[in-house]
Amino acid sequence: MLRYETLPVTPFQQNCSLVWCDQTNEAALIDPGGEIPRLLAAVKARGLTLKALWLTHAHIDHAGATGQLAREQGLPIVGPHPGDQFWIDGLPQQSVMFGFPPAEPFTPTRWLADGDTVQIGHETLNVRHCPGHTPGHVVFHSASAQRAFVGDVLFAGSIGRTDFPQGNFDQLIASITQRLWPMGDETVFIPGHGPESSFGEERRSNPFVADAALRGR
Repeated sequence: MLRYETLPVTPFQQNCSLVWCDQTNEAALIDPGGEIPRLLAAVKARGLTLKALWLTHAHIDHAGATGQLAREQGLPIVGPHPGDQFWIDGLPQQSVMFGFPPAEPFTPTRWLADGDTVQIGHETLNVRHCPGHTPGHVVFHSASAQRAFVGDVLFAGSIGRTDFPQGNFDQLIASITQRLWPMGDETVFIPGHGPESSFGEERRSNPFVADAALRGR
């Protein structure tokens, strides 16, 4: 089975996810935004072998430690979608702007597109391209575990910001309703910040994307 641990990092309390296959103990880190020693300690504490870094998007709190971690540990960087190239290029400027440690620029080992898959051990996750918060944002979905790692697309009771460069509100709503909802109401999602929720709960109660709210648009 796919297992995971949520590790909030950086002053922004970004939910970095340590995911692993419990048969092989091979692991990936989703959105290693910072605090490298803490992330590596979590990997070691569970007796895992870190194999890859997966990115939902390239904002500093999600991607700030990626270049250094990949270089020091010899790890491939998987994702996001090429639409976030300009955010990757701007990581050094982002780190200064938000008071983060210097961020190393990097080139992903593999860009992701809608419909791709990623694998860790015996576990395969589906990739959905979900633009709106950023143009290259992707989401990782484990159908077998009924879990989705959605970055900053959707939160418990809220949605991602769209006021950053190349953000788009209508695109974000479409990403949520057309790409996330079909994963099923029972699917639990791990957002980039804050607590977990389920897609069914957000369809009932989220003021931005609840079914009733969207009917009224």
